[in-house]
Amino acid sequence: VMSSSSSSALEMEIFQYIDAHQSDFIKDLQEWVAVESDSVQPHLREEVMRMMALAADRLAALGATVNLVNLGSHQLPDGQVLPLPSVILGELRKDPQNPTICFYGHVDVQPAKKEDGWNTDPYTLTEINGVHLFTRNLYGRGATDNKGPVLAWINAVETFRALKLAMPVNFKFVIEGMEEAGSLGLEKLLEEENQSFFSDVDYIVISDNLWLSNKKPALTYGSRGNACFFVECGSKDLHSGTFGGIIHEPLLDLIALLDSLVDSTGHIQIPGIYDSVAALTEEERKLYESIEFDLEEHRNNCGVKKLLYGTKEEVLLHLWRYPSLSIHGIEGAFHEPGIKTVIPAKVIGKFSIRQVPHMDLSVVKKQVVEHLEGVFSKRNSPNKLKVSMPLGAKPWLADINNLLYKAARRAIKTVFGEDPDFIRDGSTIPVARMFQTVTQKSVMMLPIGAADDGEHSQNEKISRHNYIEGTKLFAAFFLEVSKLH
Repeated sequence: VMSSSSSSALEMEIFQYIDAHQSDFIKDLQEWVAVESDSVQPHLREEVMRMMALAADRLAALGATVNLVNLGSHQLPDGQVLPLPSVILGELRKDPQNPTICFYGHVDVQPAKKEDGWNTDPYTLTEINGVHLFTRNLYGRGATDNKGPVLAWINAVETFRALKLAMPVNFKFVIEGMEEAGSLGLEKLLEEENQSFFSDVDYIVISDNLWLSNKKPALTYGSRGNACFFVECGSKDLHSGTFGGIIHEPLLDLIALLDSLVDSTGHIQIPGIYDSVAALTEEERKLYESIEFDLEEHRNNCGVKKLLYGTKEEVLLHLWRYPSLSIHGIEGAFHEPGIKTVIPAKVIGKFSIRQVPHMDLSVVKKQVVEHLEGVFSKRNSPNKLKVSMPLGAKPWLADINNLLYKAARRAIKTVFGEDPDFIRDGSTIPVARMFQTVTQKSVMMLPIGAADDGEHSQNEKISRHNYIEGTKLFAAFFLEVSKLH
């Protein structure tokens, strides 16, 4: 193990190299952003394939062995069959003395068009001064989600090679091109490779999310799951003049059912739904107190006059740690402009529950069905009720006291001069859960993008500062992980 002075001299050398090569790193990102690797729209699938080839070449240039695994094809709802992009499995160095870190990232992007409200061409990386004079932002689709972080990791590895330094750890890479379209085929590949490619992996790192704040770094240790429900009531279309007032209308049944799910304070009214939510510990409550989070700013970002809760802690707890239920829409009801006096025959209400650790999907489904059947039976309606759960994704939770998080925390302190916020994500991150379930390894989310990067929206960006300091963070992190062994 290096002494702290030689270790900091090494860090200085590495950080100076990264600073000196900023423009090269930005040129790399420019080249990657220029590829319209949109995995959602079928006509751009070839661009996704081209992007995978570019990423594979970049890893090969590092000296990595690269295996492009063919996943076959998939069928679209319209019957069209499309090839799935290959997944990259790469590895660099196999020193049994060193720990092995596997990095996951994706190089496909969400759809983007200039006319959707972008100020610049989404596929031309454009550098513009930020609101604060010291920030310069790099705008482009994929800049933060996820091409920027993938390149930052590769550039951090490249820095060791360029300086002819011994690699502090062994590297493995899993890079895919279908994340924005549901990571088709990835889970099956992980299962097939679990005994081989992943057998010597110690840690898995994902950098595909954002900080909670614009300025303070964060480490993510959990995300909520999601269970989507359809509730269907119905018979056949009828005229309201002829039948209104003498029948049980399906839409009235459905609205009563939807109204029974949540009260006006946001509390879910399904009996038993909170039973398996873990009690809040004192240690955990303290984590929430130290988090940098501007309630007013968040309220403005939401575009609402007031939130359900008045304190930072309560808002974050209900966003990350407690389940929530949202109603998304009603299929089959008349929704055009004007009026149409029809009694809709069959209506389908759509809602979802973001569930948290220890909540079992099958139990949640049973609780929802029993609750809705109970409410429905009290209405004595002859309509048919059908409840289904077309989609269920599980939550993910890591232990912030494990060695991987401690190493990341030290690396953040080295680069940014402060401890990170320990945060969870209110949405669902299927890939973290997938890696943890399949491989049973330590999984960590190490974001480098700021809260205002706008992933998935118009004018997506990563700041030059976050991209370059993020590269330094990854390099410092490799050194910290090497000290664990």
